[in-house]
Formats: sequence, structure tokens, C-alpha cells
Amino acid sequence: EVQLVESGGGLVQPGGSLRLSCAASGFSFSDYAMVWVRQQPGKGLEWVSAIDGGGDDITYYLESVKGRFTISRDNAKNTLYLDLSSLKTEDTAMYYCAKGRSWWGGNRNDYHYRGQGTQVTVSS
Repeated sequence: EVQLVESGGGLVQPGGSLRLSCAASGFSFSDYAMVWVRQQPGKGLEWVSAIDGGGDDITYYLESVKGRFTISRDNAKNTLYLDLSSLKTEDTAMYYCAKGRSWWGGNRNDYHYRGQGTQVTVSS
């Protein structure tokens, strides 16, 4: 059974930083792309970032988070990360990790099995 458990969210001031983690189990983690998506208050799901599986670790980002967010993975620990910096109030959202359907993270719609999410609130 695929399980994804996010952690690391919280309340942070504008300009601050957070590290989100996603512990994965129930599948061969290193073989699959992994994805972060978010849901801002009153809006639908928004793809944020992805990282290829299969060992090449190529990364992809939503334009509005490029240079501020960094996705990474530790295949030995079956864990996905998202480092958030220079946070803005519009980054306030529930952040979810999801499993890609293949090794390639370049298709923004090609994911499934979301976790329960971790809340990030950016406010002064």
C-alpha cells in the first residue's frame, strides 16, 4: 500500500524559510518521479514542483517558485523534500506530496497517491 506522510509545515513570516518532508513507503521510491502540489485557500490543486526518478534527479518548478523553492530526494531514506525560502503570503497553502506514475516528472498531470498534507501559513 502506497503511503505518503508530509511534515514540516508551520507559521512563518514573509521572507522566512521552511523545509517540508515527505516519508514514502509501499513502493520502489527511487524508481518514480515525485511531486509537490499545493492548495491555496479557496482554490484548486496547483502543481508546484517535481523531481525525476530513476537516478537522474532532474527537477521542474512552477514559474512563481523558481529560485525560491528547491525539491530534492534521499532515496536511501525514501524521503522527498521541499525547501521553501523567501516565502510570500501567496505561498500560504496546504502542501501535498504525490507519487508520479512513471520515472519522468515533466508531465505536470501525471501523478497519484497524495498524502494528507502539511499546512504552510505565511503571515506577519
